[in-house]
Parts: sequence; structure tokens; C-alpha cells
Amino acid sequence: MRLPVSFYARPALTVARELLGTHLIVEEGGWRRVGRIVETEAYVGEHDLACHAAKGRTARTEVLFGPPGRAYVYLIYGMYHCFNVVTDVDGVASAVLVRAVEPVEGLPEKARTDGPGRLCRALGLTLAHNRWDLQDRALHLSPGEPVPEAQVERGPRIGVDYAGAWALEPYRLWVRGSQHVSRPPARRRRERS
Repeated sequence: MRLPVSFYARPALTVARELLGTHLIVEEGGWRRVGRIVETEAYVGEHDLACHAAKGRTARTEVLFGPPGRAYVYLIYGMYHCFNVVTDVDGVASAVLVRAVEPVEGLPEKARTDGPGRLCRALGLTLAHNRWDLQDRALHLSPGEPVPEAQVERGPRIGVDYAGAWALEPYRLWVRGSQHVSRPPARRRRERS
């Protein structure tokens, strides 16, 4: 069962929270790979200086302006793919970056999925998937076990320091205790040292 378009046609922060626990599924070339989403990041519109749409509508960002329920896949540092789902309504440029998944089915043994580039590599997601309708059999999301609010942590987004105060917004959400989260909160890293 696929998540309906109505699931995505809501504000990015709401979708980011509700994506936790859902399954990201890629079925291509005779294989099926499934990951349970454990970390997301919301990008809430053109006014959000961390959002790619902050610089306006371009060939790259056109997909962010809708319709909801499409894939937005881009390349960073010329080598890492990042998978996002387009959210909200037509004309509102917002999306949710899927930052980490827990392997569920079909992923290569020892594949790391703790980070957007790693999960894309493990699931086989590339620029070829950009703009795909997430109702497609080959790339879609399905309901999973809901994550109780008590298990959800929130903090600032990662790698968007250029966005000033927008970088500090608590728009990164993750499942507490997951071993597949891309980066633990800073205070916990210090405590482990």
C-alpha cells in the first residue's frame, strides 16, 4: 500500500514527522530494496534560506513547487545523491530530505544507510529518479509502524550553516536510539568522547 498523495499535500514539518517509521521502497531491475525511515529534515518554502527554492524557481528547483508526492533527487559535492519528497500544495516550494533509513529488505550486507548519500547508494537512488511520481510501483513509500511522539527527537538541520538563523531551526527529526541516524546531537558526541 502506497502513501497517498494527500499524505504529502501538507506542510513539510508535518510530513517530516509523519515520515518517521514509514518504508521507502525501490523496485527496479528485478530487485526490491526497503528501508524504514528514521531521520528526516524539513525545508519549508522559499522564505527558508536553507531550502534550494530560496533562490527562486530554476530548472533544478522547479519540482519543489509541486505537485506534492514527487521525488526531488539532487547531487551534492558532485558525488552524493540526496532523496527528498515534495510536500505542501502546488506553488509552495517545500520538501523533506530523507536523511537515514534502517535496512528492512534487500539491501546489500554491510550497506550503510546513516546519511542521505549512503542511503541513496544502498537503495540505488540516482538523478534518474528525480521528479518521479511516488505513486509509481518502482519508487514509493508505504506505511510502517508509527513512531510514538516520546521516541521522536528534534534538532537543527545539518550542513546548512550558510542559511544563518534558519540553520538553527529544529527541523531535523529522528527516532531516538536508532543506530542508523546520520549524526547524534552534539552534546552526546562529546559525552561519548
